[in-house]
Amino acid sequence: MVRPSGDVGDVARPISLAPLTVVELGPDEMIDCAARAGFDAVGLRLIRATDEEPLRPTIGMTPLIREVRRRLDDTGLALIDIEVLRLTPQTRVRHDYESFVETGAYLGASQILATGNDPDHARLADHLAELADLADDYGLTPNLEPMPWTDVVNLQQAAAVVTRCAHPNVGLLVDALHYDRALNTPADLTALPAEWINYVQICDGVAERPTTVEALRYQGRNARLFPGATGNIDLVAMLRALPPGVPVSVEAPVLWQGPALDRSRAALRGAREVLELADAGCRHSA
Repeated sequence: MVRPSGDVGDVARPISLAPLTVVELGPDEMIDCAARAGFDAVGLRLIRATDEEPLRPTIGMTPLIREVRRRLDDTGLALIDIEVLRLTPQTRVRHDYESFVETGAYLGASQILATGNDPDHARLADHLAELADLADDYGLTPNLEPMPWTDVVNLQQAAAVVTRCAHPNVGLLVDALHYDRALNTPADLTALPAEWINYVQICDGVAERPTTVEALRYQGRNARLFPGATGNIDLVAMLRALPPGVPVSVEAPVLWQGPALDRSRAALRGAREVLELADAGCRHSA
């Protein structure tokens, strides 16, 4: 059955392929890869995160964006999220990002990944509220992701910004690697309002935690492990502390440079194994 873009239909817990897992692929190629691997959904990177990534015509009604929409429709994959918006001291929310949000709405996205790149958290909260208003006009929700190389480094800081923002159309995105490297715990997750959690990113990580921001950045962008690998992160406990059934995005760039399809299939296998354990525990607890 072909679902409209952004609609996961009756999938109990949709699993999405995050763009960083196969960052070498363009968004049209990524959709085909995700569909062949067996994912329910994808996330798409409309704004590149680094200057090393290819610059693609992914904002506005470009031929590429129209092709992306066609492939989403043809494959039946949902589009969970679009990325990545940086909120900086210089950000002019509507001027800088309305075309991005409008493009995401055309593609059928429901969530936006945003990062806090502003040390003034009061100003950051104001910008996040402006983004929430803009996104609401198009039926999307921004989600603030704490990362150790941004100005919002952990769950506590992200929760404080979202609280200060005080907008009903804002979420908080938990990334398993950043959660673990910040020494956050399942108790920290259960303290978050359930309505803040719109989706979650999972991967595994080596037991030894990096000690510098540069090493954290490198690991986060290049050297994660697939979910379920022999790593340090207790994904089962993390997922059980979050609302049941929340969509899962597999963000797992690994050092193994095998074909993108092989890597995607391995990532999905690991995610399914972890989710089976996590969801069985949730059902048992219920």
